[in-house]
Amino acid sequence: MERIVARYYIETPLQPEAAAAILAGEQSSGTFVAVPGETEELKARFAARVESVKHLETVDIPAIPGGAGFQKGPFHRAAIEISWSIENCGYNLPVLISTVQGNLYELSAFTGLKLMDLEIPASFAQHFAGPAFGIEGCRRLTGVQGRPLIGTIIKPSIGMTPRQTAELVQTLAGAGIDFIKDDELLSAAANSSFEDRVTAVMKVINDHADKTGKKIMYAFNLSAEMDTMLRRYETLVKAGATCAMVSLNSVGLSGVKKLGDLRTLPIHGHRNGWGMLNRHPLLGIEFPAYQKIWRLAGVDQIHVNGIQNKFWESDDSVVRSIEACLTPFLGGYSILPVVSSGQWGGQAPETYRRTRTVDLLYMAGGGIMAHPDGPAGGVTALREAWQAAVEGLSVEEGAKKFPAFGKSVQKFGSK
Repeated sequence: MERIVARYYIETPLQPEAAAAILAGEQSSGTFVAVPGETEELKARFAARVESVKHLETVDIPAIPGGAGFQKGPFHRAAIEISWSIENCGYNLPVLISTVQGNLYELSAFTGLKLMDLEIPASFAQHFAGPAFGIEGCRRLTGVQGRPLIGTIIKPSIGMTPRQTAELVQTLAGAGIDFIKDDELLSAAANSSFEDRVTAVMKVINDHADKTGKKIMYAFNLSAEMDTMLRRYETLVKAGATCAMVSLNSVGLSGVKKLGDLRTLPIHGHRNGWGMLNRHPLLGIEFPAYQKIWRLAGVDQIHVNGIQNKFWESDDSVVRSIEACLTPFLGGYSILPVVSSGQWGGQAPETYRRTRTVDLLYMAGGGIMAHPDGPAGGVTALREAWQAAVEGLSVEEGAKKFPAFGKSVQKFGSK
């Protein structure tokens, strides 16, 4: 029988083997006391199994407060592996999440618990189509090969009218941008309805495509209640749009999967709220597990932060996230990592050195708009930065070889 396997990083005042057994019981057939009907046959078929326990270290102070009776240390940290029969949840994503990420976080036996990774049986590929476009589909729609897609975000986040947004898109189109997205804070504002913004922006994008043959991918943020999202999705299709953006953690798994199942537009998955799920080292979920869940739901692009970013996430974590996205899953399920957060061309050499990939959507705001030569110079500078990166040049060497990138280094290099 196929099994689902979850790997956790835990901290507990108990012996890790005992804590792992508590977790396995709570998240399958067990409870705190034997009950009628809990036969050995039932447990053999449906009980979760502790597959492995690896002791790591012991500390005197807990990572997070424990429950009554478990306030005293020492506190043991360990890597544990738990598995469940596929019969427990079938091919039901919400129940799968309830199984591997449900009440276990509330268990008083743990003073720290984080889901690190998840292994899904191969049979899931027969029930979940996964991303409809992925890396190759997004490259095909944008016409970009052999380098990262260069993108930007509409700013200010809130307040621009559809006409003002379209004017900015016109400027960016002339600059040669590949991808533009709404900010996650904008879906429909008082002075910018979703439908009016789509109409204004897509007129610019379609006219530009008719003239040049290049169609910019614009990710419109359709995040809302389900019925509204479906109407907005249809609006995008009718307008000739090529991407829909959704705030993953706000809309939820079933909502995102409903959009992914439509399979007409690439789904740009924004992970705003990620810090709430991940920032504590011993609470929440790590990105390798997180991105697999959203790949199953059909997301084609997902945010991974960026090297030397403006947030809290370390470069090592960003690199692991990019690698996780590019690791084969269920025989396919390609997903495009979206690099963002305070990016300009100066991070390209280090990003490439550590990941050895150009299969990225590389997003910059001020790094494009604030270039000394304007947006056109900013887009050119990012392309040059990535060419320098692939050639193995340092930032200083790239700045000498490529003029537009050199001006970026002069402007942003000390930031």
